[in-house]
Amino acid sequence: VLALAVLEGLLPPVSAWFTKRLIDALAGGPAGNTGRVAVAAAGLAAAGLLSGAHRGVASYLSGALARSARLVAADRLFRRINEHVGLARLESPAYLDRLRLATQAGGQAPGELTRSAVGLIRAAVQGAGFLATLLMVWPPSVLVVLAGAVPAAILQTGAGRRRAALTVRLSPLVRREVTYQMLLTDVGAAKEIRLFGLGGFLRERMLAEARAASDAEGRLERRLTRTHTGLELLAGAVTVAGVVTAAAQAAAGRITLGDVALFLAALTGVYGAATTATDGVAGAYKALLLFGAYREIVEEPPAGPPAGSAPLAPLRRAVELRDVWFRYGEGAPWVLRGVDLVIPRGARIGLVGVNGAGKSTLVKLLCRMYEPERGAVLWDGRDVREAHAADLRSRVTAVFQDFVAYDLTARENVGAGRLDALDDLEAVRRAARASGIDEALAALPRGYDTLLSRVFAGMDDRDAAQLSGGQWQRVAVARAFLRSGADLMILDEPSAGLDPEAEHALHERLMELSRGRAALLVSHRLNALRDADEIVVLDGGRVAERGTHAALIDLGGVYARLFALQAGGYRDRQVPSAAGGR
Repeated sequence: VLALAVLEGLLPPVSAWFTKRLIDALAGGPAGNTGRVAVAAAGLAAAGLLSGAHRGVASYLSGALARSARLVAADRLFRRINEHVGLARLESPAYLDRLRLATQAGGQAPGELTRSAVGLIRAAVQGAGFLATLLMVWPPSVLVVLAGAVPAAILQTGAGRRRAALTVRLSPLVRREVTYQMLLTDVGAAKEIRLFGLGGFLRERMLAEARAASDAEGRLERRLTRTHTGLELLAGAVTVAGVVTAAAQAAAGRITLGDVALFLAALTGVYGAATTATDGVAGAYKALLLFGAYREIVEEPPAGPPAGSAPLAPLRRAVELRDVWFRYGEGAPWVLRGVDLVIPRGARIGLVGVNGAGKSTLVKLLCRMYEPERGAVLWDGRDVREAHAADLRSRVTAVFQDFVAYDLTARENVGAGRLDALDDLEAVRRAARASGIDEALAALPRGYDTLLSRVFAGMDDRDAAQLSGGQWQRVAVARAFLRSGADLMILDEPSAGLDPEAEHALHERLMELSRGRAALLVSHRLNALRDADEIVVLDGGRVAERGTHAALIDLGGVYARLFALQAGGYRDRQVPSAAGGR
């Protein structure tokens, strides 16, 4: 690629030189000049043919190099993101701004740097070639050419730096704009946006961010345009003066017509090389600035729980939270305050609490997405921080309240729970049968190989299907069931999207599958927890009550009040008789 860039830079001055020789030979008349004309014409033709032949090869090789660099950059970036075993970085707006820039750099910077490097080499060789030829035939003309090209080059280089710095400053605006765009095109949000008439509101929010970015860019471009126009006028005046001088020198017989042609070609060539070089410098500067964000992301150490090295044995006794305190950042309010919770192997523990009580945070700590600020999470009495987070998570299965509906096939959506079972369709179907979704998935147009998304589908609608909310809930449960060897099962509102009959059937199946392992069931539907061995009530980040369903009802505390409210809601509803009308 570099050799071709050098060749491409040499061809214009070589062509200009042979053009000069041809014009001088023709101007001298036919007598004795036939050989000179033939040599000049042949050289000009060869340069033209070589220029046409190499251009396609250079473009292909440059593109191949950029594509290869882009793949390597993307692999390094997303490998590093995946190594952040906790959630703190991914929930930080500042980190997300840097990540957006890094993602942009990973996709664009390799190609931009490749193009800039090739362009700079080509421009440097081309400019040097033209200046060298001018030095040989008319040395003073070099000063004329440089006087027009250098100021513009300096301006363009400074402009590139300012544009790159502005790109970094506008990153928060662009991230918010993209967020609104995603909302406006998200299928999941479409119903609510249309029902509440939010389309115009969100569009205006998106446009406000876009206008703010556009205004900032416009202010910079106006300043640069004023300066650029002045320098272009100066360069134009220098060029005109140079052309007039060259014509006068030719008329006086001091230089030949070929020299004038070479001078004019050099003016165009050097100005073009200067523009290419400054554009390359500006592009490279912007790419390197963005690449700085990329390097920060890929070179910073993985965030999250420290990687312990001791192996984690299968659970024999219990998982325990001992005097656990947690908050999301220094100075933030405490979410958990001295929580003590034991989940024995073979026991089913229910977790209850109003919104904001700390239930979801407790689940994150059990999965080691965060570390307690005080206290510890123990696995058979051993602090889980001594083991690698991935080792712990391999022994945990879960259905999260905000489970993911992947844009993948039905087999892959269930198989995501245990990747080594992706090719074992029977194991996938057993998990699906356990959650009650097997028949629905098998009946899809392409069975378990049907895409559960329209995003990646082809033109044929038979390539994809969409599931209902309740069906997706069952897919998420099947995903958790597939990890059958897990020691700890966490079920965070596993039946929230199901009707009462389906909920009851799933509840019975969950009770059966949780036998022999530690199980934590989080639910707002207190009736689903009646069979739990113990129910723990969180209130304000503390354990307010604990006991069996019957004991907590007799206690008459928070649990009894919540249960009475739910039961009262069912009792107060009157079911019309079959004979009655409305």
